Amino acid sequence: MRKTLATVGTLLGLIAAYLLLWPVPVDPVAWSAPVDRGYVGPFSPNDLLKPATGIDLGSFESPEDATLGRDGHIYVTTDNGVVLRVQNGSVSEFANIGGRPLGIETDRDGSLLVANTRFGIQRIASDGSMTVVLDTIDKRPLENANNLGIGPDGVIYFSQSSTKFTAAGFGGSYQASLLDILEHGGHGNVYAFDPALGSLRRLMTGINYANGVAVSEDGSYLLLAETGHYRILKHWLTGEAKGSTEILIDNLPGFPDNIKNGLNGRFWVGFAAPRNQLVDRLSAKPLLRKMIQRLPEFVRPKAIPFSHVIAINGEGDVLMNLHDSAARFPTLTGVLETRDSLYLTTLFGGQLPQLKKNDLQHQ
Repeated sequence: MRKTLATVGTLLGLIAAYLLLWPVPVDPVAWSAPVDRGYVGPFSPNDLLKPATGIDLGSFESPEDATLGRDGHIYVTTDNGVVLRVQNGSVSEFANIGGRPLGIETDRDGSLLVANTRFGIQRIASDGSMTVVLDTIDKRPLENANNLGIGPDGVIYFSQSSTKFTAAGFGGSYQASLLDILEHGGHGNVYAFDPALGSLRRLMTGINYANGVAVSEDGSYLLLAETGHYRILKHWLTGEAKGSTEILIDNLPGFPDNIKNGLNGRFWVGFAAPRNQLVDRLSAKPLLRKMIQRLPEFVRPKAIPFSHVIAINGEGDVLMNLHDSAARFPTLTGVLETRDSLYLTTLFGGQLPQLKKNDLQHQ
């Protein structure tokens, strides 16, 4: 009996030592998560996304972001470095730019600007050829470029999600995001790059996973999704408040991802997942969060399948709130709005969901 007890004691000691001492890449920072109010008020559940149908992308997956080209076609980033062209439901390969392209926008001259988490900011011409716009910051490779917006003067505003947890170093952008959000170390930045002058300015720093970026039509401010802090920030680019940042919407019910300009001055926000109660409860307990990272991957917190997007204005009012309780297209990153449709971008899957506005109005 004593031998058995000794063996059990030794085993428990080894487990405790592993949970306390085994090296992991995160060094969690204590913070206080706001109390999760859940899906109430302007975020109340509904089934307005239920009529959405999927455009089959063939062998391509993970349509993270999309833009409407000058030619009227939809251009979509995918996880194997390929940008697709979608025309009347027909899908074709437009450009293979390598890495993991995330955010995509159409520039004033009709070319496409891409934030590539592996290779920085890239430009794709109408013939599909690619040139590098920016791939270094302070003589170091620009990694983890995530999303971008273009000002009326051609200045490119982009987010760098994390300077610590890179897609290349940690198995992909999704895996790196989980680590950065768990650590909550404020490794994200937002930059402004003027391609005409070749000048680069850092506008925001200390962000907990800097994600979606969108610029107002008049260029007076930009919006940023701070995914790890469940909020959207507003940074002033002009006027008396130029250079200052304020909280536009705080305590969101999920993890905000992309922000994209819609029609009539609205902005669309996608939610990659709802908030996790365990992550919130342990926000002020960095040691326990570090122990979680030592657990097997299958028991660690991860994105829960959910389908939710909203439209807001520059004052933070929620204009539209769209759900699908069946989560047929989960992990939505954002919305591309055209005159007749909403294209729902997503982190996983081989389809680009499309919701026709006529179907939305009939709900």
